[in-house]
Formats: sequence, structure tokens, C-alpha cells
Amino acid sequence: MCPGARTVGPVTKGACLTGQVTDRAFEYSNLSGRPAGPVLTLAARFLSGVREVQAQVAPYAHAWEEHNRVAASGTGPLWVTLGDSMAQGIGASRHDLGWPGQLAAGLPHHRLVNLSVTGGRVIDLLERQLPAMGTLGVEPELVTVIIGSNDLFSPQHRRDLPTALSALLDRLPAGTVMASQPGSRPGSLQFNDQLDAAAKRRGLVVAEFRDPRMRSWRGKLAQDHFHPNDLGYAGMAQIMAETVARRLA
Repeated sequence: MCPGARTVGPVTKGACLTGQVTDRAFEYSNLSGRPAGPVLTLAARFLSGVREVQAQVAPYAHAWEEHNRVAASGTGPLWVTLGDSMAQGIGASRHDLGWPGQLAAGLPHHRLVNLSVTGGRVIDLLERQLPAMGTLGVEPELVTVIIGSNDLFSPQHRRDLPTALSALLDRLPAGTVMASQPGSRPGSLQFNDQLDAAAKRRGLVVAEFRDPRMRSWRGKLAQDHFHPNDLGYAGMAQIMAETVARRLA
């Protein structure tokens, strides 16, 4: 059992990120086990909006764990999503009103396994989420990825991002739908250059978040003024849906 894990009924839950299909259930925690960073901890202490949004982290993770257990044991085309708090739906009014939950409405025949984790970085996909996907026992028909915001936010992680991103782009299955980064900061531009090159080289599919629709977030942010709200996630889901439709056509 993972350190700090607990057993709830037939399924083990805990703070580590592992994936394992057994004869009982798919065991995977959508919690990172990492404490919140000092900036976020300080903000949550003084800003009620940040506290309210951060209070969603554990319950939304547990909701996805329950969902994943059912989806992993089901039948039909498998869809796996990898990523960070935006795939968890943090900031939305429900966990399933983040972009994957809203996108799922247009993919009713696919079973979604969401391996994302709040605070997720590229290294988490390499070390935890991709290995967990490999334990599902069947090749996904669709893999979707939005990642990079947390790497770009921190100067330390930003320095390491090009190397980690290169490794990720080499390991993602051909046909993976991965979002580009909006904005024109140097880190975002370098991220997009790497993604564009990998798309040509390996057959990855770019969900274009450089789209003008991603420029204005007025009325689309949660109480912490960082994560999207339901409306913001709807815009993300629309761009992902358009790209997925081309991918599956």
C-alpha cells in the first residue's frame, strides 16, 4: 500500500500517484501528496476566494477516483486525459464541469479515465500519469493533454521545462491531442515551438490555445482569479472538442 494510503471499501486511496488494475479495481490517487507551495499557502491565508477554490482539491480528486474506478472496469473506447488542476475541474462548480467533464458530453460512447492531479507538472506525467495509463490493460483510442501552466509559473520549473517536455513529447502516443500554450511570453513560445515540432515529427495533434477565443477571460475566472469557472472551462472544452472531432474523424 502507498505511504499514507487508506482503504475505503475494496479500494485503496492515498497520497501517492500510482496506477494498478487488479481483479478488484483500478487503484489510483488523483492527489499529488505534495503540500501547497508557499505563495499559494500565503494567498489562501488572506484571500477567501483562494481558500474556497483550494477547498475543492481533495473532494474533486476523490470524485475522479470513484469515476475512474467505474470507467476502468467498463467496456467501450477508452479515453485517457492527463494534466493538472484544470483537468480536475478546480474552480468549476462541480468536478465534472472542468474541460474534460464538459467535453465528455460530446463523447458519450467513450469511457473517460482522468489521471490528472492538481499542481501537476510535466514531470508528473512522465513519472506517474503515463505509467498509470500503461496499467489500464488496453490502448486508449484517445489521449488528451493540457499541461505546462505550473511549470511556466515557477522560475525553477521553467528552467527544467524544455528537457522534461522533450521527454514527454517523445513518450506520448501518436495521435495524442495536446493543447498549446496561450500568450506570448518566452516560455510559452518555446513550449509551443517544441510541441509544433513534435506534432510534425510524431503525429501529435495540437489543440490550438493560441486561438483568439482564449485571449479574454473576463467573467470566466473562479473566485481565486486564477482557475477558470464553468464558463471558462466551456471555452477550453470547445477548442478541445473541435480538435478531438478532427482527430477521430
